[in-house]
Amino acid sequence: MAPMSYLDRRAPAPRHPAVPLPRPGRRARRPWPAQIAALLLGALPLAAMAAGTLVRITTNFGAFTIELENERAPLTTANFLRYVHEGHYTGTIFHRVVPGFVIQGGGLTPHFAQKPVREPVVNESGNGLVNVRGTVGLARTGAPHSGDAQFFVNLADNTDLNPLPTRWGYAVFGRVVEGMDVVDRIGMLVTGPMGPLKSDVPQRQVLIEKAELLGGSESNDQAGRGANAGAAPGGAASGAATPAGDTPAGQP
Repeated sequence: MAPMSYLDRRAPAPRHPAVPLPRPGRRARRPWPAQIAALLLGALPLAAMAAGTLVRITTNFGAFTIELENERAPLTTANFLRYVHEGHYTGTIFHRVVPGFVIQGGGLTPHFAQKPVREPVVNESGNGLVNVRGTVGLARTGAPHSGDAQFFVNLADNTDLNPLPTRWGYAVFGRVVEGMDVVDRIGMLVTGPMGPLKSDVPQRQVLIEKAELLGGSESNDQAGRGANAGAAPGGAASGAATPAGDTPAGQP
């Protein structure tokens, strides 16, 4: 099927070329069974996976807080928390802003280098959670099980990102419970081309200064040790596997 138009806001827009793609002739990498088992069987302690886990994202435009849907999206939330505990998001940017659609970030540095990521996570878009304003979803390429560290916040009700019987959707794993005004402020920034990206880049850089689990330093320390102990082998390296000029369709 031909890629959907980048300007068609009824459907997910293509992902930026900076996202790693499989090399020609190779199948897209699927999540390792070991990773899935580790996430389900205790890579993170119960303290970090309690219902309603809160994560605060602090940016140079202000902070917003995400309440995670641990029960409805257990693999995706565990994956997100692991990146939080490892400090992956610190120093990354929101590299894509589409007014009335989404803000997306968590994968690129201020110089548009892609940070190394772990194995992708299984797509949990069939969990019953829908892409409405204020919800947080896992970004991916056109391959359904390709999500890793990048996430997006819905600026509007984006029902076309939800799954259908004939196709996968984009997995929702949380919602903004505080600081939606900050998200909206980011969502109204002037955008354009910058660096290797041809469009939708905020012309005022939006830096993630830190991402932190709320609920006490002890829980943070324990969760961090658990995440490191249960780390899955390998990781999808960035940049090197990206064919020049390739842009998959269907990416928020």
